[in-house]
Amino acid sequence: MNDALITDALIRGRHAKRGFHRERVVPLETVRDILAVAKYAPSSSNTQPWRCYIVIGNARDRLADAAVEAYRADPESLAPEYSFFPQPLHEPYSARFNAFRGQLGDAQGVARSDKAGRRRDVERQFRFFDAPVGLIFTMDRRLEWASFICYGCFLQNIMLAARARGLDTCPQQIWSLQYPVLREQLDIPEGEMVVAGMSLGYADDSLPENNMALRRLELEEFVSIVEA
Repeated sequence: MNDALITDALIRGRHAKRGFHRERVVPLETVRDILAVAKYAPSSSNTQPWRCYIVIGNARDRLADAAVEAYRADPESLAPEYSFFPQPLHEPYSARFNAFRGQLGDAQGVARSDKAGRRRDVERQFRFFDAPVGLIFTMDRRLEWASFICYGCFLQNIMLAARARGLDTCPQQIWSLQYPVLREQLDIPEGEMVVAGMSLGYADDSLPENNMALRRLELEEFVSIVEA
């Protein structure tokens, strides 16, 4: 298989996984190797705005327990460091969002009206979906929004490098809601904004939510060709 086909297969084969085999340990050296490759992501004028915290072992468990405790105590008070979506989310994005949430809920057996079930799903996110490795990403808050473009390239590199090693991931914006807990647990300074988290491990593909086929836009839906 040539390089183009290998790369295409990695990109198409990357899916966000929402359940992992906790008992299948990922060596720390493998995580370091993934990040060492991901650092070659492009960034504006080589500013490289990313900072990453690897959370494993007892530290991972303490963080997960603290995040779940904070969520249970007052879920409505949790606010992200930056807005995820405009309120209200407009079309066509709201239709795509709702279609995805409905598909995910069906796979998990959790109806949109099932508040208890939805809260259990959020708690699973704060436990990194049982993945043995949690990654937390921060950025100097003095930087401007354009640095998020660079950050997206870095995160995609991580996910593809992980997939090339037989591992799976789930990028998680939701960790930005837990910045007070993260600051306390990981000693993150105030000058760093929590961008996202990520679950990393061996996916449990017996779970229906790990086997969803998501509709992707056809080229005609998002590409304009200008020839003259």
